[in-house]
Amino acid sequence: MNKELLHYKGIKPLIVIVIVITALQGVTILLQAKYIAEGVTSLFYLGKESNFTKSLGFFTVAFVCRYLLVWLKDKLVYQYAEKTTSNMRKEVLTKLFTLGPRFAKKQGTGDLVTLVMEGVSQVRDYLELFLPKVVAVLVLPIIVWVYVWSLDVKSSVVLAASLPILIVFMILLGVVAKAKADRQWKSYRVLSNHFVDSLRGLETLKFLGLSKSHEKSIAGVSKQYQKETMSTLRVAFLSSFALDFFTMLAVATVAVFLGLALIEGEMLLGPALTILILAPEYFLPVRELGSDFHATLNGQEAAKSMKRILDEPLLIEEKEWELPDWSDEDEFQFNHMNVIQHQNEGPILEDICLRIKGKKKIGIVGESGAGKSTLIDVIGGFLQSEGQPITINGSEVHHLKNRAWQRKILYLPQHPYIFFDSLANNIRFYQPNASMEEVKIAADQAGLTELIEELKDGLDENIGESGRELSGGQAQRVAIARAFLENRPILLLDEPTAHLDIETEMDIKARLLPLFENKLVLLATHRLHWMKDMDEIIVLHGGRVIEQGNHQELMERKGKYFELQQIQGGRTL
Repeated sequence: MNKELLHYKGIKPLIVIVIVITALQGVTILLQAKYIAEGVTSLFYLGKESNFTKSLGFFTVAFVCRYLLVWLKDKLVYQYAEKTTSNMRKEVLTKLFTLGPRFAKKQGTGDLVTLVMEGVSQVRDYLELFLPKVVAVLVLPIIVWVYVWSLDVKSSVVLAASLPILIVFMILLGVVAKAKADRQWKSYRVLSNHFVDSLRGLETLKFLGLSKSHEKSIAGVSKQYQKETMSTLRVAFLSSFALDFFTMLAVATVAVFLGLALIEGEMLLGPALTILILAPEYFLPVRELGSDFHATLNGQEAAKSMKRILDEPLLIEEKEWELPDWSDEDEFQFNHMNVIQHQNEGPILEDICLRIKGKKKIGIVGESGAGKSTLIDVIGGFLQSEGQPITINGSEVHHLKNRAWQRKILYLPQHPYIFFDSLANNIRFYQPNASMEEVKIAADQAGLTELIEELKDGLDENIGESGRELSGGQAQRVAIARAFLENRPILLLDEPTAHLDIETEMDIKARLLPLFENKLVLLATHRLHWMKDMDEIIVLHGGRVIEQGNHQELMERKGKYFELQQIQGGRTL
């Protein structure tokens, strides 16, 4: 049995119950074989005077009891699998939200969506099919073999010698099938990520005239997945054929020995028929496990993927500190902070010393890979830093993953998520109880009035997947409307307009600047036209803070910031 199966909560009591039910099922199998053999023997020797009806009645009772036990076992396992996978989905989603956007970017959105939507169902199938089949393999052959041994030693020896050969062959094929399934699951994840990325970039591809050429890329990924799937199916079919072939060969061997024993007068017809009926039952659990093993491989891989997510180290939430609101007197400070993503690689951020106090607008700039997004993630509490503790109003903490801190923060990403729901409910994301009047005011402040007028049902129109699709600029306005409605004192913005055209960006900028007033704002961007509106600018290069000051001061120094402005020359870097 897979050791990882024993780690599921509540699995051990269930296994005990399934073992007991399977043992009772084994007894009914023996009774079925015994009574049907008695009935046939009686008919053969006595004809009309036989007690075949009585034997048939006992057989029917045993048959019904057997399948009632199977139904009960399947029902118990199904309920356990449904409950376990439902809790697993909740735990994985909670963990993903806790790990934050950086982890989602690293894993791939398509991969995670596929895992949560389809992987959980595959894990349920794995638990539902695999557990009772494994228990059956461990219990039923032993019960059948002991009974056959009591009737005929030769037949029991043939059965005992055949089963290990069958199991070894099944293991060898299982190893090959698992390797094939691993490659298929990996290919499926690539296909999922590729599909999501293609959807996101479809507008850009069409605009650049590359949509047709991108078809070749999609076809290539799809063909690779098809190839891996067919390869896995070939192994599955070969495995099923091999199991059936060796089973039939073993049963035929038993039948030959029984026939010889009957001819020589060494055995009566009744026991011989009983053994011949039980021989296929002896191999049946192994055959069923072999067939379902291939059907549960994806579930096993999905379970491992979800376990890796659940085992991801979390920032240990520290004791909450008092932070009623962010005022001009509040401050936080980084003291020689480092951020290392992988131990065998260099730091993403190195020796960061920053003191941020009060309400101001702070721009974070630098070339791609300079560490802008990483700094935003640290401030948002999604990443843990190394080095000396962070200081918040004089108190030392090791990271900013704290409910009191995060309740003060509103994060505007580059690609805000739009749910399949009404436009009003999308705006109510942080304030589900907000009135329609409050939603209308926030929508107007974000510049959504024109869109609302275009929609047939206005704010009640469904948007998002399966609803009205929004452009990048419209989705960003929805995120801004959320921010106006929530009105938190600290704003974190990570390249909020990087994917927008300049006209849309300028309009978005005009909407955001009033939102920035009387708040602490940290804006990471490579669009330097924002910097003239910032009170302070932090320039990152190679993971280090190399300059700090306002726009005028940094331009006069003619350092890295001046160089970036010269390179940009009023255009996007």
